[in-house]
Amino acid sequence: MGKRMIAGPARVRQALIRMCLGIGLLGTASSAWCLEARIEGVEGDVADNIRQYLDGLDATALSRSRIESGVQRRTREAMRVYGYYSPQIVHKLDENDPPDYVELAIEPGPRVTIETLEFRLEGDAADDPPFEQALDAFPLEIGDPLVHAPYDRLRGRLANLSLERGYFDWRFVDRRMEVRPYAESARLYLHLDSGPRYRFGDVTFAGSHIEEQRLRNLLPFAPGDPYLAGELASFNQRLGQTNWFNTITVRPRLEESASLVLPERESGFWNTLELEGDDARVSQDSRDTTTEPRLSEDALAAASSLNQPKRSTVPIDVRVTPADRHQFEIGLGYATDVGPRTRFSWEQPWINRYGHGLDHELFLSAPEQRFTGTYQMPLDDPLRDSYRFQYGFRNLDNEDTQSLQATIEAARRWEFDNDWVQTLFLRSTFEDFTQAGDEQQVLLVYPGISWSRTRTRNPTFPTWGDRQRLSFEVSDGLWGSGADFVRVTGETQWIRMVGNDNRFVGRAGLGTIETSEFNEIPPSLRFFTGGDRSVRGYSYESLAPRNEQGELLGGQQLLTASIEYQRRVTGDWWGATFVDTGDAFDDWGPTDLNTGAGLGVRWVSPVGPVRFDIAHPFDDDDSWRIHFAIGPEF
Repeated sequence: MGKRMIAGPARVRQALIRMCLGIGLLGTASSAWCLEARIEGVEGDVADNIRQYLDGLDATALSRSRIESGVQRRTREAMRVYGYYSPQIVHKLDENDPPDYVELAIEPGPRVTIETLEFRLEGDAADDPPFEQALDAFPLEIGDPLVHAPYDRLRGRLANLSLERGYFDWRFVDRRMEVRPYAESARLYLHLDSGPRYRFGDVTFAGSHIEEQRLRNLLPFAPGDPYLAGELASFNQRLGQTNWFNTITVRPRLEESASLVLPERESGFWNTLELEGDDARVSQDSRDTTTEPRLSEDALAAASSLNQPKRSTVPIDVRVTPADRHQFEIGLGYATDVGPRTRFSWEQPWINRYGHGLDHELFLSAPEQRFTGTYQMPLDDPLRDSYRFQYGFRNLDNEDTQSLQATIEAARRWEFDNDWVQTLFLRSTFEDFTQAGDEQQVLLVYPGISWSRTRTRNPTFPTWGDRQRLSFEVSDGLWGSGADFVRVTGETQWIRMVGNDNRFVGRAGLGTIETSEFNEIPPSLRFFTGGDRSVRGYSYESLAPRNEQGELLGGQQLLTASIEYQRRVTGDWWGATFVDTGDAFDDWGPTDLNTGAGLGVRWVSPVGPVRFDIAHPFDDDDSWRIHFAIGPEF
């Protein structure tokens, strides 16, 4: 097919960083000089390109005459890539040795224009849309001034597409840029023969300790599908997300054809091949009696391609090494809500050939101590479908709440194509608690379902992200639960950047418990708010209905909202201003919400974001509260 094309940009040499330094030490001085170009006659991209070419000229290492010839040669090379092939260049070096600058008076002369654009695709790529799109995107037309860069970019783009899309026998049958300065014209030719498009072949695994079928279930392609390099990258990423492996290599196996070209022998006077006249004969003095036929590599390649069946599939080799079976991690942090906190985790990413995993975590802080264990059982699609069995113990002593809790849970998890995760669970909780002087023991058995989604860019300090979660839980005495209730919770959080220096964070949360036996509901299911991550200006979980003695009871409903604006001050330091509002209450339609506002500082440290806020609650004119926390927002 014929199509327009761009003249290849002459290779712009990498410009050296221009430095002119003078250093004096103990009465001696040494200098390094750069050659500055002062240009008249051309400007814009052409002048900039000339300066880049001359930046690579080391004036301190060359004689004056060689500097002058280098200036002429490099200036002409820099102008050719923009179609100026017949410039008149007058140069003048300054009198210093080495020279500091060169003055260039340039008459660019006529500019070469494009006379012919002939691009052709052959092979399976002729019907592959990305190749056609690459040709259509070529920016030059017949009659346009010649510029080399678009031609070189198109050539590179076609080569990359060929490799990315499985045309492993591709070659340029013709790639020419014919420039005729005397006619002020250029002819551009590019003829790609892609050959057949390869398809995925068999996938073989080596080094895996996991059942092979589970790995095959992660494949984003099937044998026989058209080859795409991006699918291999996706498969590599999926294998990594399982946490089963320490190293992963996914590669196509491209068979290297055995060379049919005879190796070159050392030639001497005794075995010289004479090619004088029409006959070719070996010298009679030859000590080499070998009579093997010898062909050139090109001739042999052409001959061997005749009637040769092409292998149209490419096998995929996957090599992995197992991840450490036991992994330990210790985390330290601090927040004004809970004070110093420590987390110790013991992870077993795989405990058998089915990829089952077992994790344990111990969390310690002043008001709360928690130990949990989770057994993960991946299903056919290990990243999307799994069973989870969890158990845990929790002790809480905060404000007017004392609670000792034991929980077991069985859950089924699904992850959908839109990144939403659905979890169906059955939970049993025994809680021995005292809330505002009311002592209770309750055993609850309740099923539930939740939907959640988290999306983020740069998880440590997101420049974009959002998180949603919605949960329903039901408890009833019909199946032996100690209290009847329906509990619904929902939360959303958003992070957006405007430009590079403005960041907005918004969040909202709500919850409700419908029950006639609220005194039987344990503190872990009641609603409290206030603190670093809810309504700043108030202490941790200090906002909730209270009894006649002023002790916290917890609420049946919850509503919170927050908006925060952050502005980059310098580097990783940000300033912040915010307004938070919310409360926990017993009846919908509260007459008043607790609101706080303040200022803060954010530092994106190597160990995670550090947040420091000073907040003022609106219902107490004399009160101020400091909030300090370390850790990601999601």
